[in-house]
Amino acid sequence: MPDLIKLLPDSVANQIAAGEVIQRPASAAKELLENAIDSGASDIKLVIRDSGRVLIQVIDDGCGMSVTDARMCFERHATSKIKEANDLFAIRTLGFRGEALASIAAIAQVQMKTRRFEDELGTLIEIDGATLKNQAPCSCPAGTSIMVKNLFFNVPARRNFLKSNNAELRHIIDEFQRVALVHPNIAFSLINNDKPMFVLQKSGIKQRIISLMGNHFNNRLLPVEQETQEVAIKGYIGKPEFARKTRGEQFYFVNGRFIRNPYLHHAVETAYQELIPEGSYPVYFIYLKVDPSTIDINIHPTKTEVNFQHNQLIYTTLRAAVKQSLGKFSLAPEIDFEAETSINITSVPPDYVPRQPGISINPGYNPFNQQSDVTFKPSSKSVDPQWRLLLDYKTERGQEDLHTALLPDRTTEGEKERETDLFQINGSYIVTKVKSSLMVIDQFNAHLRIIYDRLMEKLAGNQPGSQQSLFPQNISLAPADAEIIRELSAHLNILGFCIEPLGINTFVVSGIPADIPESDPGELLEKIIDNYKKNLADLKIDKRINLALSMARQLAVKPGRLLQKQEMTNIVNELFACPTPEVAPDGNPTLKIISREEIYHKFHS
Repeated sequence: MPDLIKLLPDSVANQIAAGEVIQRPASAAKELLENAIDSGASDIKLVIRDSGRVLIQVIDDGCGMSVTDARMCFERHATSKIKEANDLFAIRTLGFRGEALASIAAIAQVQMKTRRFEDELGTLIEIDGATLKNQAPCSCPAGTSIMVKNLFFNVPARRNFLKSNNAELRHIIDEFQRVALVHPNIAFSLINNDKPMFVLQKSGIKQRIISLMGNHFNNRLLPVEQETQEVAIKGYIGKPEFARKTRGEQFYFVNGRFIRNPYLHHAVETAYQELIPEGSYPVYFIYLKVDPSTIDINIHPTKTEVNFQHNQLIYTTLRAAVKQSLGKFSLAPEIDFEAETSINITSVPPDYVPRQPGISINPGYNPFNQQSDVTFKPSSKSVDPQWRLLLDYKTERGQEDLHTALLPDRTTEGEKERETDLFQINGSYIVTKVKSSLMVIDQFNAHLRIIYDRLMEKLAGNQPGSQQSLFPQNISLAPADAEIIRELSAHLNILGFCIEPLGINTFVVSGIPADIPESDPGELLEKIIDNYKKNLADLKIDKRINLALSMARQLAVKPGRLLQKQEMTNIVNELFACPTPEVAPDGNPTLKIISREEIYHKFHS
């Protein structure tokens, strides 16, 4: 029987390695950017076309490479960053593995031009699927330019698993952000399909955050700084009132490298306890410096996971630093114990005649009769109050099918004319009597169903309806959020938004949907995008459904809102005009019916 175990050819081994290191175009962009940083570059350009499928190019003004180095850099485990095993425990550079260029060259067509400052001519290298096609002298600027064309051209199965261009572009933007945030001393540019998305000048950390995330971050950040023998912490955290529904703007950097660490995230999250609503996440940009010998960053091919030797100590220090920042910058009332505590009483004028105080009462005042922050408008179609048509239903084992209860009305004329009582519990539930039972409606889920159906009907009809804003508003968004706006622009227009691009990540909003209350367009869009991103991560649904659900979540009346009787009536009427009134679009129930038997059982069990 012949031997079965054989060495794999280098081309196959490189493709296997590429599967670990290069998972999508963003992975290749990240590796090339990190190599450019390690070269000592002060200006780095990332050029992409078709979200990296056709082209990923990184141009830097770094140290460049010699003829020998230019060829060697495409070999596996070839690196200038480490020489022996002990160097792994003192790493201060990024691309130390020596696998990135070999992995990229195995699954793409690569062209590299590089020249050292002291050389007159540079070197041209062309590789096609790990096969060297050309090596020759060339004229080029000092530094390095690497072009990666047709990624996964020879691994079609991997190429077929790539997401849409918009999704892949968001991943590239994420990697670009992570690199640019930690190196504000380097100028960065990102050019997509010949259009600049970012042009970042050298700056400080805060200005780099604002340049990447949008001008609205300028007044949302609080500085954090703390230093101990084991760790130095600096960076910025978001004010609690600007907490997001997604974890998007949460960044940890250790020794100049982006990392993910749930344990450290928990440290920040606990510092915000009782300051942000449940289900919201704080914004933070935290930079840690530790002794390289006390961390292990060689535990994952993407180098985004690390082990800390002093885990608990760093956790405690970080949590204390965040709490100190939240308390220091006037987020809680302060008492000045050194201030003068005597009471300053103004003298009474000589001609003052004292009068007995009186109380003015407005008998027509109703504290609940105020302008609502949510407008309940009946649907344009005729709505019958079907919720009044619920007959005396019969239960079998405590269960009831809602549709069997929605039968034609057989009540007397007197009962029709009598207004059914509606009342609210805990500002969250609408309760009404239906014959011998009680119907309890979750006001948020019910209104979510109403608005969602209305929005989906608009999207299906392609008939935009907008109310023009008196003063158009310019909004500046984070790059990933701006890309979502561009992706959804046609659907947002149908729903009634008038949004036009104004700059790289800036838009002018001149109109909002006509059937929603006037509000801050920038804040409204931010919250819709937040919901949209959360749905992308949690639900994996069609973008039209996602947009309608995201917008409905934002516009639906929130739990805890006291409603007037007419508002409750409108919600109930419109709920039962929906095709599926018993369930919200996210699958949660909108109502429960409590039978007479269940009530009896509570008192006689």
